[in-house]
Amino acid sequence: MRPNYCKKCVMSDQRPRIVFDAEGVCSACRYWEKKDVVIDWEKREKELVELLNRHRRSDGRFDVVVPSSGGKDSAYVAHVLKFRYNMNPLTVTWSPHLYTTIGWENFQGLISSGLSNVLGTPDRVTHAKLTRVCTDQFGDPFQPFIYGQVNFPLRIALAYDIPLIMDGENGEVEYGGEEQTENLRGFSIDDAESFWFSGLPVEFWKDFGFESKDLYYYQSPKLSEMREKNIERHFFSYYKYWKPQDHFYYAMENTNFLPNPAGRSEGTYSKYASLDDKIDPFHFYYMLLKFGIGRATSDAAHEIREGLITRDEGVELVRKFDAEFPAKSREVFMTYCGYEESDFLASIDKWRNTDLWEKDSAGNWVLKYQVE
Repeated sequence: MRPNYCKKCVMSDQRPRIVFDAEGVCSACRYWEKKDVVIDWEKREKELVELLNRHRRSDGRFDVVVPSSGGKDSAYVAHVLKFRYNMNPLTVTWSPHLYTTIGWENFQGLISSGLSNVLGTPDRVTHAKLTRVCTDQFGDPFQPFIYGQVNFPLRIALAYDIPLIMDGENGEVEYGGEEQTENLRGFSIDDAESFWFSGLPVEFWKDFGFESKDLYYYQSPKLSEMREKNIERHFFSYYKYWKPQDHFYYAMENTNFLPNPAGRSEGTYSKYASLDDKIDPFHFYYMLLKFGIGRATSDAAHEIREGLITRDEGVELVRKFDAEFPAKSREVFMTYCGYEESDFLASIDKWRNTDLWEKDSAGNWVLKYQVE
């Protein structure tokens, strides 16, 4: 199973749900072409203003929830909504597994810039146990974070009676996924069962020792509650041209955002994305094990589409950094998940896709294929 790589960027066809056309170009690159020549951004700006006018409140109550880690993209969305569009956003943060120093500083910078926040922090025992189970069962240490990231803002929107949630990008089109989501403004109540309410059947998790009360904030609210409050969830990237490096500079100037003081993150060359979680490198490493593509591939593909680097530069960066083992994060990850050395190595072996990996003459695992 030799992967195919996009002719315009460096993305592999092993990425789940991505589509390549007859010319060998991925769906994310084709969407970025449309952003410059097809999409009417003035029209979408008017749609955004109409949406915000419909939800804006004048009595001091919050009128939009912005899911936010304190990272550059969500900080940009929240700040622009408040200071350019005169909304009163409530930023809602689902805590990382383990905050990094720079992640905590950027989170505090978000609040210090004039943005209110609710921080949801699940109990460490349940969260760590769920992380271990998700790693062992699905090969994804970040699944518990994703559950909370999606569902906690819904619960806060209900609790504060805020019927509008503004997410950042539509990842399916910005990074490559289901093409039918290309023109979605966001998720309506009718989309809820497909997009919000999947992935966490309580009965499944009870087999691993969890009780219903352990999983409450990881699960979506009832569909009837969402209908009653008419909760809407929109993508800011539908309305505004989404360009992450511009968000980096905006957040540096307006929300005290700082890049990685180490100069780059493990597994990539980037210094300004995914900075807040100490175990984040293993989220990308398990992706590398399963699909043969890692963090540098994701970063380089996006920067090629943004016109920040050439494809040749992207290829060089991927080949240099993508397969880097996150050695600096290893002990933290193992301790957090409760792994002994043998269990940890068994997990790595379990999720390594041997169609994409092989051992070299020295007995070390190496990727069979990388982008050219």
